Amino acid sequence: MSLRLKEVLPPVTVLGPLLALLAACLFFATQSDRFLSGQNFSLILQQVMVVGVIAIGQTLIILTAGIDLSCGMAMALGSVVATKFAVDYGMHPYLAVACGMGVCVLIGYLNGALVTSIKLPPFIVTLGTMNIAFAVTQIYSQAQTVTGLPDAMTFFGNTLHLGQTTLTYGTVLMLALYVLTWLFLRETAPGRHLYAVGNNPEAARLTGIATSRVLIGVYMMAGLFYGVAAMLSVARMGVGDPQGGQTDNLDSITAVVLGGTSLFGGRGSIMGTFVGVLIVGVFRNGLTLMGVPSVYQILVTGVLVILAVATDQLTHKKG
Repeated sequence: MSLRLKEVLPPVTVLGPLLALLAACLFFATQSDRFLSGQNFSLILQQVMVVGVIAIGQTLIILTAGIDLSCGMAMALGSVVATKFAVDYGMHPYLAVACGMGVCVLIGYLNGALVTSIKLPPFIVTLGTMNIAFAVTQIYSQAQTVTGLPDAMTFFGNTLHLGQTTLTYGTVLMLALYVLTWLFLRETAPGRHLYAVGNNPEAARLTGIATSRVLIGVYMMAGLFYGVAAMLSVARMGVGDPQGGQTDNLDSITAVVLGGTSLFGGRGSIMGTFVGVLIVGVFRNGLTLMGVPSVYQILVTGVLVILAVATDQLTHKKG
């Protein structure tokens, strides 16, 4: 009986955050009649759409015992490059999007190369590239929002109907990316190598895994997700915003940690991250419906992060 129960239940790293999410939903359902509605849950998914995709890349990096502080600024730079190429230079929208995403991948490659070749801590490397990306974004855009975008660049902000509920195409894309990443980590050799490098890089190297190549690949893949997030941000806002993404690095780390992924690397799941993203979204949405000021929403998020990291620390020590 216990074996069957273990097969049915999700992993412990996902079960804890899932129970926390359900508890939060039950609490806010008692506080607001508007919370338990399809339209409100659709709104929550739209609100976490951009951070949710960034958190996929952040999860891959944290699984290798790294961290990426540059993700939000990389996304902002990618969105500005894509929109300015399309609006100011008349470039085809799809080619402009490819250029914006390419910039994000390039930042990811730079992060990975510095971490592997010079052996700098990921925190320091990505702190530096975060500031560089922010400065380049402000200089290139002259701190001006890019408007007048072609319709092709706002496609993912359009909606489709499921009964009485509307979903954006961007939300559907985010959900699809989580499923594809889950399959990648679970079913492919590169996905298993990623866990091995995060768990013990020296042991992974001795088994024949090219650890440096894996790390560079992970940072570049994360950059690709930041590029997708940049396009979703453009589609949702309808502009290229050079001021965007300034808190997305902390929001994505919050989601990953709340989802049960260990900051020590080698342990966690992408579906846990999705639950963590929903926890952040549900708390902010529920507190807004209750009329709680935004400053207290930030306070609650900070408390949740500390609790999650403390749990991870205690679990790591016991292990």
